[in-house]
Amino acid sequence: MPLRVAIVGCGKIAEQHVEAVRRIRGASVVGVCDRERLMAQQLAERHGIQHVADDVPALMAEARPDVVHVTTPPASHLSIALRGLEAGCHVYVEKPFTLTASEARHLIEEARHRGLHITAGHNLQCTWESLAGRRLVREGFLGGPPVHIESYYTYQLKDRNYAAALLGDRQHWVRQLPGQLLHNIISHGIARIAEFLESDDPLVVAHGHLSPLMRSIGETTIIDELRVHVSDRRNMTASFVFSSQVSPAVNGWRAYGPVNSLVVDNLHHTVIRLKQHGYKSYVNYFLQPLHLAAEYARNARGNIARFVRADFHDDSGLKNCIEAFYESITGKGAPAVTHREVILTALIMDRIFEQLSAREMTTAAPHADRVTA
Repeated sequence: MPLRVAIVGCGKIAEQHVEAVRRIRGASVVGVCDRERLMAQQLAERHGIQHVADDVPALMAEARPDVVHVTTPPASHLSIALRGLEAGCHVYVEKPFTLTASEARHLIEEARHRGLHITAGHNLQCTWESLAGRRLVREGFLGGPPVHIESYYTYQLKDRNYAAALLGDRQHWVRQLPGQLLHNIISHGIARIAEFLESDDPLVVAHGHLSPLMRSIGETTIIDELRVHVSDRRNMTASFVFSSQVSPAVNGWRAYGPVNSLVVDNLHHTVIRLKQHGYKSYVNYFLQPLHLAAEYARNARGNIARFVRADFHDDSGLKNCIEAFYESITGKGAPAVTHREVILTALIMDRIFEQLSAREMTTAAPHADRVTA
C-alpha cells in the first residue's frame, strides 16, 4: 500500500527527509507545512510536492497524509505530533522526541490508544555500522550482556568566529530548551546506551561546563562539554561524552563484554570486532595488530562495495530509520527504535539536565563537584 507522507517544519533537516523518503519504494511526500509559508513553498518547488500549507489543520485537510514527519524545533514536537495523531496519522518525530520523558510517555500512550504508530528519529541507530554492531550484541558476540558501553558525540565549535555567529542570537530557540545546545544533540549518544540498559530507573551522574572557547566569546549559559556516567543498578554501566572541542571528531560507541568487545565508528562507517585470542608472550604484540588491520581492511572493502552499488549515502541512517518505521506501519517489520528506548532516552536526558540546572552549571568552573541522581 503506497504511503502518503507530509512534513511539518521546512528547515534544513526537512530537505534530508524528503530525499530519504524518495529513496523508499511505495512512499511519497505529498505535502509540506511551515509557519513561514515561503520556506514550505520553496521546499515544495525544489521537489515537486503538490500541497503547501502554513498550518497543520490545512495540511491534513489538503494533503490527506498517512504519515506525518515532525521536523520543527523540539518545543513544538508534542503539540504537532498530537495533531497528527488526532488526524489519524502515524507520526515520525525528529530527535529529540520531546522535551521531557513525561511528554514522551504521553505521546506514546496517545498513539497506542488510537492504534497508530509513532517513533523517534534516532537515525544514528540505523546506520549500517550501528545496525551491524547492535546485531552482534543481540547475537551474543560479546559473550553475554554488555558490561560497559562507551558513547561519544562531538560537535565542532572550534572556530571562534563561527561559534560567536551561531550563538549570537539571544532569542534562538536552542536557548529556550531545558538543556539548550545539549538538548538538541545528545539524544543520539544517549540512545546508544538506553537500548542495552536492563533497568527502567538508571542511576545518572552528570557533569558539564563551558569550554574555554565559550568563555572567550563571552558566552555564559551554553554548556558545550558534558560527561555522564550511567548505571542500571545491576551489572552494566555506561559513559557518555559530548564535546565541542575534541579533535579529530569522534562519533560512535564501544561495547565491552565478558568475552569480546566491539567498536562502532559512525564517522568512518566501521565495526571493529575485538576478540579474545589469548596469545602468549611476544606473539600478542605481533598477531593482534594484524587482526586489527584485517578488521579495518574488511570494513574498507565493505564501504567500497556500497559506494560502487550507489548505496553509500551520508544520511543512510535516516533513510533506514524511516523505512523501518514505514515497514512497521504496513506490518512488514518492526520499528528500529522501541518505545521503551524512546522513553528511557528522554528519562536519562531529564536527569542530566536536572543535575546541570541544580548546580547552576552555567556559571560553574570546569572542575566543579559532580551531583548524583
